[in-house]
Amino acid sequence: MAKMTMMKWALPISTDSTPQTCVLIPIPAIPSSSSLCTTKSRRDFSLSAITISFSALIFSNAQIPNSWAKPEPPRFAELPNSGGVKALDLRIGDGEVPFDGDEVAIHYYGRLAAKQGWRFDSTYDHKDETGEPVPFCFILGSGKVIAGIESAVKSMKVGGVRRVVIPPSQGYQNTSQEPIPPNFFDRQRLFTTIFNPTRLANGEGSTLGTLIFDIELVSLRHQI
Repeated sequence: MAKMTMMKWALPISTDSTPQTCVLIPIPAIPSSSSLCTTKSRRDFSLSAITISFSALIFSNAQIPNSWAKPEPPRFAELPNSGGVKALDLRIGDGEVPFDGDEVAIHYYGRLAAKQGWRFDSTYDHKDETGEPVPFCFILGSGKVIAGIESAVKSMKVGGVRRVVIPPSQGYQNTSQEPIPPNFFDRQRLFTTIFNPTRLANGEGSTLGTLIFDIELVSLRHQI
């Protein structure tokens, strides 16, 4: 606290030269510059200490919400009894699950792994007279389509979308298996790659026929 200094002045009350009663006026002492610096430093230190303590109190009990945590990346899982077909559900359907003998309608987007993911066929390119894409229909369990597609569709629900990686053993075993690309040049490129005799002789069969399909189960119909 600043000290008070008492100073005296002779205040003339009358016009004569005789000094009259003196009035004592308290004047606060001005602290030295070093005193001011010391006081300011203490105040700044106190404010800093309070700020640090407050911050520590906030963050010591803070917990990162689960919603901020980095989500786990989706993973492919091998389908049971599929011969090595791996699937990743992009959308879970809310409809029925098909059974052998049901007629199913699917949209698909087929790619060949050996050609850097070259798209060899897509039902979204198969249009009717109104311009709407036409799904591919088949009887589940008939054996007319490649085994990898049947394995993928069997455990899907209507409305679901699934990406599957189909090994050569569950892919095309001959040129008559469906789905067959309707475009002649795409069909020729697909089958000459998968059944290339020279590359098969060189032991490349384990990679040539690997397929990637995105499959949407559009509908199903039970056979009577």
